[in-house]
Parts: sequence; structure tokens; C-alpha cells
Amino acid sequence: MAYETLTLDVREHVATVTLNRPDALNTMNRVFWQEMVDVFTEIDETVAVRAVVLASTGKHFTAGIDLDDLGGVVLAGDGDAGRRREQLRRLVLELQESFNALERCRAPVLAAVHGGCIGGGIDMITAADMRYCTGDAFFCIHEINIGMTADVGTLQRLPHLIPSGVARELAYTGRRMHAEEAKDVGLVNAVYPDQAAMLDAVQAIAVEIAAKSPLAVTGTKEMLNYTRDHTVADALNYIATWNAGMLMSDDLGEAIAAQRQKRDAGFADLLPPKRMVRRRA
Repeated sequence: MAYETLTLDVREHVATVTLNRPDALNTMNRVFWQEMVDVFTEIDETVAVRAVVLASTGKHFTAGIDLDDLGGVVLAGDGDAGRRREQLRRLVLELQESFNALERCRAPVLAAVHGGCIGGGIDMITAADMRYCTGDAFFCIHEINIGMTADVGTLQRLPHLIPSGVARELAYTGRRMHAEEAKDVGLVNAVYPDQAAMLDAVQAIAVEIAAKSPLAVTGTKEMLNYTRDHTVADALNYIATWNAGMLMSDDLGEAIAAQRQKRDAGFADLLPPKRMVRRRA
């Protein structure tokens, strides 16, 4: 499928999704929101994909929401005030789905950030599994600077990734967090000198993940996300039920045999999803 705001490349079981509006600082126009859902739907249906790298082009990773393009959608509408507000609430929920798609993706998503990651960019990368950045990167919850509360995932996910006090400071002040601070507080796993070095390193990590059992990897992602939002007791019960269904796959025997024979294991791809309803953002 061809995309207007993104590109998709698949090699070595790794899908690379690249934001591709460099002249517009990769701002998120109305086409972008639907394409994020579409590209991750395509990835989930491409059984060869076992890991995803989320990257970008141009000077900055993204300058966030394209207010000139999306502002008209937000402000337009007929009906009384109550009906317009209900309509706006549903619009925000639809926009949230565009980043929920990263979290729902069966494969881990690795965000590779260079330059500025501003506003909606924070919403996006906090839905990824891991984050990496270049030395010139900075992160900014910009919504507070334009008189609004961030509403597409930052305030819900960021406090699970970094200390609450730091998340609150960033959200209340709208200041920039630079690369080394982002690494110190755990927002990013590593900082690289430039984008080329970062992409090489992140691709290598993604390839390493892709070499593991895809059933075990998707189960691990499912458990980590579930554990974040549930009690330890609930999560222990869920993994017991999950493994009762998933543990007895061919992958376990193959992994043990490969270790004994001192060779690389080879695992079958996951099956494609049986889609009946297409998700829209």
C-alpha cells in the first residue's frame, strides 16, 4: 500500500516505518492519523514482520500536530454546544487509536528519535516498546505552551516510563528534555552520536528480536502491557492462562534442540490475523 505521510520498508523480518513530511517538520496532518492505523494494520497482516522500527526524515523527528490542517476539523461543526462537545470527544478518541495501534501491534516497536520530538510526538513514542535517540534530540510536551492539556496518550503513558515528578514537571512547564536527561530518567535506552549510527544500532536490536520465537515475543509484549495496567495477581493469572494455551508450540522444542546442537534456531512466522472489521482512526 502506498502512503502519503509515511514510508514502509520490510527487510530481515523488520518493518521500518518512516515519517516522511520533512518539509513540514513531519507534522501530523489529517492524512497521517489514518495512515498510522493503516500501516500498522498492514504490518500485523505481514507475517514476516517480527519487529518494527519507527524513524523519521529531515531536521526533526516530528513537530507534533499540524494545527493549521487539523484545527479546522476540530473547530468545525454544527449543532448546539453539547452536541459539538460530544462530537469533539469522539474525535479525540479516534486520534488516540492512531497511537494505540503501536501498542496493539503484535511486534515490538522501537522508536528512533532525532532532533525535536514535540507535542504529538511524545504521545506517539510513549506508545512504542522502546525509545532511542541521537545526541541532538529533545523532547517537549508542547501542549501546555499552547493552552491545552495533552490528550492523545502522553499523560497516560509517560508516568509509567519515567518518575512521576519528572513527567509532571515536563507536562506543567513544557520545557525541553534533552537527550542525556532523557537517558538518565529512562525515557530512552541509549543515545547515539548521529542518526545514521542510531538507525544502524536500532536495526541491529530489531534484527536480534526478530530472531527469537515470534510467538514468545508477542506473548512477552502482551504480558508487559497487561502488567502495566493490572495488579500483580491479575497479571500472574493471565500469564498462567496464556502459557496454558501458547507454551506447547513447536518453538519450545526448536529452541531447546538448537541450544543442544549449538546452532541458530529457526521459527515459523505467526499466522495472519483473521480480520473481519477494519479499525479506523
